[in-house]
Amino acid sequence: MIRAVRALAIAGAAAIAATAAGCAPAGDEPRIAVTTNILGDVVSQLAGDEATVTVLMKPNADPHSFEISAREAAALADADLLVSNGLELEENVEQHLVAAAEQGASRFVAGDHVDALPFAADGVSGDDPHFWTDPARMAEAVSALGDELAAVPGIDRPSVEGAVDDYLDELAALDDEMSAAFASIPESRRALVTNHHVFGYLADRYGFETIGAVIPSGTTLASPSAADLESLASAIRSTGVPAIFAESSQPDRLVQVLADEAGIDVAVVELFSESLTAPDGAAPTYLDMMRVNTDRIADGLTR
Repeated sequence: MIRAVRALAIAGAAAIAATAAGCAPAGDEPRIAVTTNILGDVVSQLAGDEATVTVLMKPNADPHSFEISAREAAALADADLLVSNGLELEENVEQHLVAAAEQGASRFVAGDHVDALPFAADGVSGDDPHFWTDPARMAEAVSALGDELAAVPGIDRPSVEGAVDDYLDELAALDDEMSAAFASIPESRRALVTNHHVFGYLADRYGFETIGAVIPSGTTLASPSAADLESLASAIRSTGVPAIFAESSQPDRLVQVLADEAGIDVAVVELFSESLTAPDGAAPTYLDMMRVNTDRIADGLTR
């Protein structure tokens, strides 16, 4: 089963690369449009050959700031299903999804089907959109998404239901692997500093403390002040964390500045937290991304 799902993962990653480049395959299959490439990979795993999946967000992009063309926006209304993260993640695309829904397109918003964590920082409050950093919450989204996909006209329900069961098994195995890897980190080092607040769900599930972020907000569109950097540097010095983490979708310049400001020997480790890579990168699928991040977090905090 794992080998079969792995084959699907590779095929899904290739589909993401093609559709992100505007080369969606032609055919009479049901059409599904997906905002983020993380969800695009998951939809590809579940739909298999039952639908044409178009992913709007390119590899290595930032879900908070990516945009779509006028042509892509106009085509959304013709999709049989629109899949988005929600929870105010896709800040520049939501208006186009709303417009397409008003024209009759069906929508599935993954964030509506998970137990969301509240978030508040820098005068901003709401629900944290980064639920995928917890595979158990991703499983909640996958279960609901599977029901939605199976109901799309033209899709074979048993095929989707079987794919959902297989993928839920993969998520359960991932959860076990992450738990085992993080168990090796001493309690005194179970603290995370990142570009912005993206690992709240991971911290909640696996017993980490988020001691701060370079950008004190739930979105990368915010900017830190000198006081923010000074306060966070002080926290790093007091906790003695050996590593801070920069997301692949954002330059790590601010994290490097913070490391210098802290005046200590602290590593800057790149994670793939908000976007998948191209198929030839280190994180071409959601499962790959989570495993790479797990290894890098465990290694960084035990160095």
